[in-house]
Amino acid sequence: MDTGTGDAPETASRSAAGGGWHLTHDLDAFLTRAGAFLRSRPALHTVPLTVTETLRTHGRGVYGDGAPEFGVLERVGEVRAAFFRTPPHWLNLTAVTPEDADSLAARLAALGRRLPGVNAERDTAAAFAEAWRRHTGAQIVPRQRQRLYRLGTLTEPGPLPPGRPRIAVGTDRELLRRWHDEFSAAVDLGTVRDSAEWADARIDSGGITLWETPEGTPVAMAGTGPRVAGQVRVASVYTPPRFRRGGYAGAVTAEVSRAALASGVDEVLLFTDLDNPTSNGLYQRIGYRPVADFDVHDFT
Repeated sequence: MDTGTGDAPETASRSAAGGGWHLTHDLDAFLTRAGAFLRSRPALHTVPLTVTETLRTHGRGVYGDGAPEFGVLERVGEVRAAFFRTPPHWLNLTAVTPEDADSLAARLAALGRRLPGVNAERDTAAAFAEAWRRHTGAQIVPRQRQRLYRLGTLTEPGPLPPGRPRIAVGTDRELLRRWHDEFSAAVDLGTVRDSAEWADARIDSGGITLWETPEGTPVAMAGTGPRVAGQVRVASVYTPPRFRRGGYAGAVTAEVSRAALASGVDEVLLFTDLDNPTSNGLYQRIGYRPVADFDVHDFT
């Protein structure tokens, strides 16, 4: 497997210094080795599953100019964990023990990797952040607390607001581009994908639903990512500030959730910011139930 640097010493030292971690820039090689592991827990692994599917279908530059990097923790022929990173964004790591978090931090630090932060289940994020601090001296700054939800029984969020849902089309491109920028700024996680490219991809796939007023004015949006391993994740739920408190977010989220269920998927998922009680309450009223908590930490 390609180690990403092309030098033999790194490959030779993999077992001793890397604690069983195998690194690569080759997406196909990563999926060959880690694909079954990721699919074994599709809800908890929804982010690596959807990101790697997007990379596979839209190209390795879809999230930025840097070469994506992947890693697999393997012992006695069994995959125990995996990570990916699409520079310049955070390291995304599946659940690991503190010891394995430390071995990965040591490996990446020894290779001179510069990480802006980590996104992982809460205990794993804390363990890796602390290990990164020990090995690099970086400061740890908590950025966001997230909760992963799974849809149980879908429930209407209450009386629907006036208007109707519709799938976004080509004439909505500029609106989607602008709202994606606003959404990315609002959630404070940076634009992980070019907004114009994102809008084009969502329009092509029919992956964004708008709620519009009876007069035809779009007032909210919600989308779904690719279907992978029997799961779909609802994402990019956004209502511009001037249209909020009208019930539009609940209506459009319920609509895309219903459509996802109708497509025959096994699980419909979404993430929320735990510091936003409004959205957490809304999604639970619709029928979403907590699965796990994730944290994002910045390294400075």
